[in-house]
Amino acid sequence: METLKNLHWPLVLGLGALALVRPLIRIVTDPSGTSDAPATAITLTLVISVIWIAVVGLTRVSHPVLTLVCAGVVYGAASIVLSGILSPILTGQLQGPLAMPFAIIPVLAVNAVWGLITGVIALLVRRARAGSAR
Repeated sequence: METLKNLHWPLVLGLGALALVRPLIRIVTDPSGTSDAPATAITLTLVISVIWIAVVGLTRVSHPVLTLVCAGVVYGAASIVLSGILSPILTGQLQGPLAMPFAIIPVLAVNAVWGLITGVIALLVRRARAGSAR
C-alpha cells in the first residue's frame, strides 16, 4: 500500500488520460460506432504504448511497472466514465460497460494487463540503458 502512495500520481493520471485519445478518435471518426476499423485502434494502441514506454523507460520514474499498470487502470476507469457520458449523447442510449456492469471488471483487467506489458518493456528499456551506460 505504501508503494501506491509513493507513485508519481500526476504522471499516472496523465498517461491514463493520454490513452483517452483512442476512444475520442474513434468517436470522431465513427460517432455511431458501427464501423469495424481495427487498424486505427491497433495503431493508436501501439502509439500510446510507445509513448508510455518511452516516458517511463527513459526517465527515473520509481516503480515503472506499477506506474503503467495504474495508468492502464486509470485509462480503463476513465473510458468507462467517458462511455457513460457520451454514449447517450451520441446514440441516444447508454452503451458500454455501465450498461453491462459485468463488463467493468474485464475492461479494468485488460487495461491493467496493457499497463503490465508496457511496464515490463519500460523496465527492460531502463535496464538496457543502464547496462549500456557502463
